[in-house]
Parts: sequence; C-alpha cells; structure tokens
Amino acid sequence: MPKTGDRSRAATASPLDTLPFALDRASPVPLYHQLAQQLEAAIEQGALAPGNLLGNEIDLSTRLGLSRPTVRQAIQSLVDKGLLVRRRGVGTQVVHSQVRRPLELSSLYDDLETAGQRPTTQVVRDEQVPATAEIAAALGVPEGTGVTLLERLRRTHGQPVAFLRNYLPPTLPELDTARLESTGLYRLLRAAGVTLHSAHQTVGARSATADEAVLLTERTGAALLTMRRTAYDDTGRPVEYGTHIYRASRYSFDFQLLVRS
Repeated sequence: MPKTGDRSRAATASPLDTLPFALDRASPVPLYHQLAQQLEAAIEQGALAPGNLLGNEIDLSTRLGLSRPTVRQAIQSLVDKGLLVRRRGVGTQVVHSQVRRPLELSSLYDDLETAGQRPTTQVVRDEQVPATAEIAAALGVPEGTGVTLLERLRRTHGQPVAFLRNYLPPTLPELDTARLESTGLYRLLRAAGVTLHSAHQTVGARSATADEAVLLTERTGAALLTMRRTAYDDTGRPVEYGTHIYRASRYSFDFQLLVRS
C-alpha cells in the first residue's frame, strides 16, 4: 500500500516533471525566454495538452535551479500569448497551442481538425443580402444582386479564434445551417459539386473594434489578423468571397518562400 506521502506527491505531480528542459546559462538569451520557448514548444507538440496544470512555481524553480521571478516571467509571457491562463484556486493551466495555418487554399475548419484543435462553429447569420459594389465585383454579379451572407464564429477548445464572414453567389445551392455548424464551408461546397481551384487572398492586420473584442473575447484595440479571399472553381467562376478576422494572439499564417534565380 502506498504511503501517505507517496499519494500526496502523486496528487501534485505535474506534466512538467517528464519534460527534458535544457537551459544554457552561458547563452546571451535570457533564462526566462529559454524556459518560455521550451514550454511553448511542449504545448505546440502536444507534450503539454489543454487543461494540463503546470504546478507550483516554487517547485519548478527548485527543479530547474532558477529564481522564482525568472519562472514567473516565463509563465507570464505565455499567459500574454494566450497559451496559459492563471485560474484562481486552480493554478496555471494550458489553454491551447497557437493555430498555425499554411497559406494555401484550404478550409480553416479542416486545418484546425487536422491539427487536433477540435474546432466548433456557431452560425451567427445565414441570410440573403443585396451585393454591395465591393461584393458584386468580387463575385462577378451586378450590384444589388441577392447573395448569401454567412457569419460564423469559429472556436477551438471552447475559445474564440476567428470570426468568418463569407458571401456566396446566387448560382450556388443553399447550404444547411446545421451542417455549417458541424463541418467546414469548403467541404459543403465540394459536396455540392463545386471544384475549388484557386483563390486570390490578401492578409493584413488592424486593431479590434469594441464589437469584435466582445465576439473574440479580446480587449478593444487588440491586434487582429485580417484576410480577404476570393475563391474560384475550375472554370474560373468566383464561388466565394470572404472577409475574416483572427485573434493575433492565437493564430498565425505559415509561408514557404522560394529563392527566384
């Protein structure tokens, strides 16, 4: 039978106990930053999963031979990135890894699902609206034409990541709202017989408005990534125009750059 002390230690065991930290005290990189980088890598690679508790700062500082302020600074930097959260009465907890999305013609839902992020969708609007000049130009229809407007809030692990606004031309079949909440838009378009071929996309950044901050659980003025995309089928016909916003603290695009000779 285990001793009382053994049960106590097992109850307070942390996933950090199994991680092989390697801190270089001779490096010009501050120790808190080295620790933060290794913690972030553990979260990205799944060694620290959403919901895991990091345990006591004092125990971690003792184990690594670091000062408590150094450990606290490393943890705070990941709290600021949205990877960790401090919960009263619970401790410091892993929230999720940052979403890293390849810059290619793919569905956000599919990318999140592939990365094990457990995406969910809330359809905020699904209705017909008259096309403005901007939307009409993107979809190749006369201004004022009725188009489908979809607004969706995308979450991972229960936390908002992106607010998606898409416009679809009237030539496309009507999409079921319930199915939009259980899968991605591009999957539904393919199921409807649309062959997605290419897209023109622009990525930018700006500050969150008050309404956007409420939707994405951010502060007003927080950094947002923006994306505008027009997708085309294999005949060159525009089939979707999207204007999306993403939480910069939890989302990034990955680029592959080639040297042109």
